[in-house]
Amino acid sequence: MINTYTSYQLITRDIDKSLSRVQKQPLVDRETKYYLENITKVKSIDEFVDNPRLFKYAMKAFGLEDMSYAKAFMKKALKEGISDPDSFANKLTDKRYAEFVSAFNFADHGSEATVYNKAQQFAVENFRAQAVIRGIDPNSDEVKAANQYYLTHIVDVKSIDDLMADDQLFAYAATAFGMDPEVDTKDFLRKILEGGVRDPDSLANKQSEPRYAAFATAYNFEAFGEEATTRNPAQLSVTEKFYRQTLEEDAGQQNEGVRLALYFQRKASGITSFYQVLGDKALAQVVRTVLGLPDSFVQTDIDKQVKYFEQKLKVEDFSDAKALEKFLTRFTTMWEIENPSSPAQASLSILFSQPPEYGVSTNLLLAIQKMRS
Repeated sequence: MINTYTSYQLITRDIDKSLSRVQKQPLVDRETKYYLENITKVKSIDEFVDNPRLFKYAMKAFGLEDMSYAKAFMKKALKEGISDPDSFANKLTDKRYAEFVSAFNFADHGSEATVYNKAQQFAVENFRAQAVIRGIDPNSDEVKAANQYYLTHIVDVKSIDDLMADDQLFAYAATAFGMDPEVDTKDFLRKILEGGVRDPDSLANKQSEPRYAAFATAYNFEAFGEEATTRNPAQLSVTEKFYRQTLEEDAGQQNEGVRLALYFQRKASGITSFYQVLGDKALAQVVRTVLGLPDSFVQTDIDKQVKYFEQKLKVEDFSDAKALEKFLTRFTTMWEIENPSSPAQASLSILFSQPPEYGVSTNLLLAIQKMRS
């Protein structure tokens, strides 16, 4: 059997190709087609939860498949939404529930939840609000005609250039977000869009007025490319999550260490504190394995666990691609020693190639391996 390190590397070396293989699996392909053909027909929470095939697909996409039976629980989370910090989903320690509710946001978007796109409905809502501010009846023929033109053509916009090239579309978008044509020129707004909102230091995020970040969020070409004007969290982003969950599950059937590594890789960029790590059993297991800590360490006071982690690791390294790669190489090495899936010599060859950056030294790992063999 291929060892943990090699299995992980084979999957992540070309993650898109690995996901493509998952996508082509007959069962995955069939369930995804059904999901995409039917999710847009769902107009209420009850319709969603009471369709077991759709609901199970969605739950699996967010790693919540084991809770598919808990319909009343999930209906409560969906009904309360996420706008209120004290809503049911927001108060749950497991943030997967809030992510799920965010994707299927019936509380905010009602019957449009499964088709809602910020470049479409959100912009129209803003445009109507701006019409009221200018003393114009939002139900006037002028506003209706502008809305119709916008909704008809915005779905064909695949880039910033496309948006800028259509003066009527661009004027509508700029008006919807309260832009001042004398100040907010096309060149300036192009730079706003090019920078996106993922980087805290992007041009949009550094502006004191929130309308710029809202504009870049609605027309998020930087993050979503040509899908920015059609992408819906309940559609494409859910299928992408489903493929990734399936990839990790398939890997876990062969080697649980590979599944843990893939999971950590997926979550890494969003980790901002070690308290967050301790709140997720899988993330915590990876960190404890890297540091060579016994299972009994989980009984230690939480604050002391965090302090120890902070002494050994830098949480900001999880957002650095190279540092994360070294960290997960260390994890797969340590996992292989504790859960050998290949001849001892294969594990030793991995150990010799890795620097002793975390936890115990390579010499000690070598001694442990010799004792096991």
